[in-house]
Amino acid sequence: MCISALVLVPGIYALVRYGLKPAVDFTGGTLIEVQSSSGTSTFFRLKAGEQEPATFSGQIVRSETVGPILGKELLRKTVTAALFALVTILLYVAYAFRNIKFGVSAIIALVHDLLVVLGTFAILGQWRGVEVDTLFVTAFLTTMSFSVHDTIVVFDRIREMGRKKERLSFTEIADHALTETIGRSLTNSLTIIFMLVALVLMGGENTRWFVVALLIGTISGTYSSPFVATPILILWDRWERRKSLK
Repeated sequence: MCISALVLVPGIYALVRYGLKPAVDFTGGTLIEVQSSSGTSTFFRLKAGEQEPATFSGQIVRSETVGPILGKELLRKTVTAALFALVTILLYVAYAFRNIKFGVSAIIALVHDLLVVLGTFAILGQWRGVEVDTLFVTAFLTTMSFSVHDTIVVFDRIREMGRKKERLSFTEIADHALTETIGRSLTNSLTIIFMLVALVLMGGENTRWFVVALLIGTISGTYSSPFVATPILILWDRWERRKSLK
């Protein structure tokens, strides 16, 4: 939990204080990529209604224009999709495990991962001028999928062991389940992480921050399953037991 606090506190502060830096995909405007004779690229971002410079010192290799109405519509649909996914995941996990505490624990871990990604990009936006665009939305929604998938693997093992080892306490069952699944989770996650690190180091400039968002979400999702979702589930079970004894 201390590790989570070290990441979440500055991230949430930056998110509340500065917010995310939206790209022209959301604000509307024009994005122009100019390549010089040396092969380096320079990006010019013009707000909606802002006049394009008459000349550029290089060759224009990309020009994208988004209207302000389309940008607002995209933002609205992004928020709607994220909320719909959260509610659907909560209901599905609660139904699959026949217990609402599994669904709520998974959602808390998911929100943890999303705040890590959002907070990190709020800091990067203030520090490095990194903007969020439609690719970031893709990474954001992918993080939701990965986080829940990894958590469900652990929860499913807890449910199976709970049926076989009824004499053990819930804490012991959760501990055994984590021990048995941690190797698989790490192997799966490290395979993805190594690939994403390679793309960050050697990939193109246009997709770099998209890959960084995926990398942060993957690392956070791997961490949150054993260190956020499962502890919440254990604490909830202890609270229910204390309440039943009163």
